[in-house]
Amino acid sequence: MKPRASVSTEKEGTVSDDDQPPTRSASTQSLKISVRNITARPAPYIHRDIDPRFDRSKIRQRPPRESRRVRVFRRAHYPMVTDAEWTDWRWQSRNRIKNLAQLENLLELSADERRAIVDGGSMLPLGITPYYVSLLDPTNPNNALRHTVIPVTGEFLRSPGEADDPLGEDGHSPVPGLVHRYPDRVLFLALDFCTTYCRYCTRSRVVGHGELAPSDARLEAMFDYIRNTPAIRDVLISGGDPLALADDKLDYILGRLREIPHVEFIRIGTKMPAVLPQRITPSLVRVLRKHHPIWMSVHYLHPDECTIEAFNACARLADAGIPIGSQTVLLKGVNDDVETMKELMQRLLLMRVRPYYLYQCDPISGSAHFRTSIQSGLDIIEGLRGHTTGYGVPTYVVDAPGGGGKIPLQPRYVVGRDGDDLILRNYEGNSYRYPDPAGAVATETA
Repeated sequence: MKPRASVSTEKEGTVSDDDQPPTRSASTQSLKISVRNITARPAPYIHRDIDPRFDRSKIRQRPPRESRRVRVFRRAHYPMVTDAEWTDWRWQSRNRIKNLAQLENLLELSADERRAIVDGGSMLPLGITPYYVSLLDPTNPNNALRHTVIPVTGEFLRSPGEADDPLGEDGHSPVPGLVHRYPDRVLFLALDFCTTYCRYCTRSRVVGHGELAPSDARLEAMFDYIRNTPAIRDVLISGGDPLALADDKLDYILGRLREIPHVEFIRIGTKMPAVLPQRITPSLVRVLRKHHPIWMSVHYLHPDECTIEAFNACARLADAGIPIGSQTVLLKGVNDDVETMKELMQRLLLMRVRPYYLYQCDPISGSAHFRTSIQSGLDIIEGLRGHTTGYGVPTYVVDAPGGGGKIPLQPRYVVGRDGDDLILRNYEGNSYRYPDPAGAVATETA
């Protein structure tokens, strides 16, 4: 498959790629600081000063605004950038890292990473906010978060069973940008822009290439379809990242959806609280509160994303009465072990984020280096169930290729049947009998 070139376009309602940094010093290309000025430390130590579990008094009073790792990174690479600029989500978006020269000023790249960026033909463009770069290990290419945002040559390999549109979204799209796969809900792709591009993105065929601009004409066609389809009661606004839209554009979309009588439930899917928590501003929250009930589906992958900045962003949403659920993708070398996943789920609960789904990585083109076996996912669920609170155990799902929808998977807890008794296995591996004389559960359904 011929690699697709990166495309950078300015879209209506988003921050322009072409805007200049507020100050000349904000450009990373002009800095000559060695990446060795930042010393990588083990993740548990890095987060000791930013994980709310380690100082609960800061939660009750006023939590810190910035984690230590981010502060060290700023001093090394953005010394002249003011607090007002750094905490401005528009500044972060305008100054995201988009090319090899910028990235090499911040990280020591491996030969494979450099080759993938130089070839420049991955399905997704390179794009990372300065804040999120500060969370990466600058010298270790095997760092979990680096895997998720920096290209490698594995993206150029297409394995059997992979496809550009593995979920068959295009085949369930009655109008451009709208996916109607389930009877009562639709996926509303507001735009194709993200401030940070995940290398395993299911929609890499369109995201970041300027194919889904939030134009009035395209949005109006989606509103019309929803208005003329009374069965639709649930709209999930996604993209791209809908929180990359300006507040007034998002307000317009939410307002138009609320005008449709049969639309009862609106969700917003976003990774902003993880990659750009500065986006969760008081003005954004005021917009969201206008259109309640609003639910937020956020995307956290690893405990290293659970910074004090992320904690504050989620607290602002939760305090505004917005329920938050996390949809985590299972990724090889990132979070595919029980301890990492347990730590992530427990931290999310402390941030008032309910672990919702654990997704098996979709078989998009060039994703083989990310995908684990199904058994790995089942082992992780079994390692969580009974070993942490049930609120911290997400539902493990496979989004069936071809548009089959989400299929939940569970470890084998029904062992079999003995007469009128059902034989069940608990989290410790012990068997128990449950009287079920009229039951129809058979061994093969376990």
